[in-house]
Amino acid sequence: MNVIIANKYREALSNLDVEVIKKLEGEFTVDEIINTFQNFFFQKMVLDVTALRNYKDIKTLQQLSLSLDVDKLVLLLDGSPETSDPEYLSDLISMGIYNFTMNVDGVKWLIDHPNSYRDVAQYHQLDTTHGGATVSGAPISYAQDMKRCSVICFKDITPGAGATTLIYIAKKQLEHNYDVVAVEVDKHDFMYFDEEKMYSISSGELGNTISKHSSSDIILLDGNTSPTADTFASEIIYLVEPSKIQLNKLLARDPKVFERNKNKKVVLNQCMLNSQDISDFEFETGLTVFATIPPLNDQSDENKALDEFFVKLGFYKQGSTDGEGSKKGIMGIFK
Repeated sequence: MNVIIANKYREALSNLDVEVIKKLEGEFTVDEIINTFQNFFFQKMVLDVTALRNYKDIKTLQQLSLSLDVDKLVLLLDGSPETSDPEYLSDLISMGIYNFTMNVDGVKWLIDHPNSYRDVAQYHQLDTTHGGATVSGAPISYAQDMKRCSVICFKDITPGAGATTLIYIAKKQLEHNYDVVAVEVDKHDFMYFDEEKMYSISSGELGNTISKHSSSDIILLDGNTSPTADTFASEIIYLVEPSKIQLNKLLARDPKVFERNKNKKVVLNQCMLNSQDISDFEFETGLTVFATIPPLNDQSDENKALDEFFVKLGFYKQGSTDGEGSKKGIMGIFK
């Protein structure tokens, strides 16, 4: 059973599909929260950060982390300049608080799929110098590059689920805020897009290519034809095109395919399903849908439907909106 402490986002959290043993609403001091829950058994604590008085001061969160089990904490941040500042987020990670988000859907995801340090390490701003030494003996510039570059690998579960075209459209959308490179292996489909920073390479060149572009913010990797692409990825996205014909063809060829892909980040691409259809899909396949992406216009330089997906992956500069459609700041789910 879970605990919810809510203030600004009380209405959104009231619709959260989790079992709740205790719920508080309003603004509380850190001492009040500690005294209430220090000896109270619960599975997860969902904390709307605005319910914590003086939450913009990171020392308030530090005090909380010293008294409660941070592995049980799921923090819903508010998108303010203070709580979305990279230093604030890095300090949370230093305290062992890995599960934080600015999206209620992200709260549910983190309850079911809690982060480890590996999931958030790229956002941890380590002090690269200590007594004149470098991190793990690595040069400072190398440590910084490895920290800031995310390699997102896309793989199709259903045949032709659209990884190549999605990467092209995603690159254009992300480039409004990030330095992005796209890479495909043992294919030459990128040449038809006539786009800069999209590279077609052989399998043997993959490691060197990733290293060469590690100063970029994001590398989008088409991993469908590369057996080693997974080893270079910080995130692997598994694409399903959820049309009836594609799903039935897939099952006819490989009846255990869904069982093998449980607990992976499954994204329904070119998806027109409604929420009930998605629930039915999850029930019938045993998969958990991380996100859905509707059909996109590859002729357009703006595909804002992708922003929510990338916010869920932790790329905060992509805009997101709250349940009423208003702007909600730069951060959605922290993955």
